[in-house]
Amino acid sequence: MSRPKPIVIVGASAAGLSAAQTLRGRGYDGLLTLIGDEQQLPYDRPPLSKQILAGTWTPDKIVLASDAGLDKLDAELLLGRSAVGLDVAERGVVLDGGQRIDFDALIIATGVVPRRLPGAGLAGVHLLRTLDDALSLRAHLLGRPRVVVVGAGFLGTEIAAVARGMGLDVTLVDPRPAPMQPQLGDRIGAVVADLHTDHGTSLRCSVGVRRFIAAATRVTGVELTDGSVLDADLVVLAVGASPAVGWLAGSGLPLGDGVQCDAHCRVAPQIYAAGDVASWYNNHFHTRMRVEHRVNATEQAMAVAGNLLGDNRAYAPVPYFWSDQYDARIQAYGIFPPEAEMTVLQGDLASRRFVASYSHHGTVVGVLGWNSPRELRALRQLVVDRAPSSPPM
Repeated sequence: MSRPKPIVIVGASAAGLSAAQTLRGRGYDGLLTLIGDEQQLPYDRPPLSKQILAGTWTPDKIVLASDAGLDKLDAELLLGRSAVGLDVAERGVVLDGGQRIDFDALIIATGVVPRRLPGAGLAGVHLLRTLDDALSLRAHLLGRPRVVVVGAGFLGTEIAAVARGMGLDVTLVDPRPAPMQPQLGDRIGAVVADLHTDHGTSLRCSVGVRRFIAAATRVTGVELTDGSVLDADLVVLAVGASPAVGWLAGSGLPLGDGVQCDAHCRVAPQIYAAGDVASWYNNHFHTRMRVEHRVNATEQAMAVAGNLLGDNRAYAPVPYFWSDQYDARIQAYGIFPPEAEMTVLQGDLASRRFVASYSHHGTVVGVLGWNSPRELRALRQLVVDRAPSSPPM
């Protein structure tokens, strides 16, 4: 009799761990292997740019599963190991060092890798993706450097807010007209810009980075595309991330902006993807999407595990995400196409306490709240119901 093959999960962060926990919770008692490229136990990532970077939490607070919890999971846990190849026909994952793990079913949950700019290897230039990244960045911020954050999306604005909260000289640079403008539109971008300038962060928008200036191998400044130069002792790159699919090259799986899945998050027979790396067709919004938000990682992993066990259900969530910056909590449900029309439903932008809807082709596809969690929860139903666009309340 041939030896039974495990379900293999590549990626041991929130999505991978949630898939493993769901499989066990749903009664799967076969072999289970969880592969992660970091040495740490699985941990939560959103606090890295907030509580961990600010020093208000210690790393033990973000651990997603204790040693005892992992023992109960009864899985082979391979930490500090990277998948470097996939043999779909013969059902095997190849690890660094040449080890091969055969599988009966596979869940791909490898997440994303941060994008870099030329010069990212200079001393003083930081990325923020892992716990080690966050701890290193915090240690350097304690030296009170002049900080330039390149990229004013969710991650960049949160890092800038923490650094400014530490009393540092912070400049936030982005080629778009306003922070978070691609994600949430011009009007919210303008509110985010005012929030940062009110707290003393210097904004340089509508301008890009031409090059980093260095003395020996350490960054000393950032030259912008308008010819101006920002003095900098420390630079943080927050210019987006790319799906971690390099190890799948040559596998024959459909790749593009992530692993291309169907509405059930299935890539191929007995192969699924979940979390930041997965691109799937969301039937609720009638569009393909890839979501880099924490709640989706858990929900999608649970759906994938269920489908692997026979649920055969399309995954069609209303995505949820949030951002904490200074005294502001920005929360949102749904999607926010660039051409969507925003309508303030309650409150007003000037007071920085409001809720707004985003409509696309006559239907509410997203709702956003600024310091209005209770009001926003009630308005989520507009997205669930695909409510028609309506005038302000």
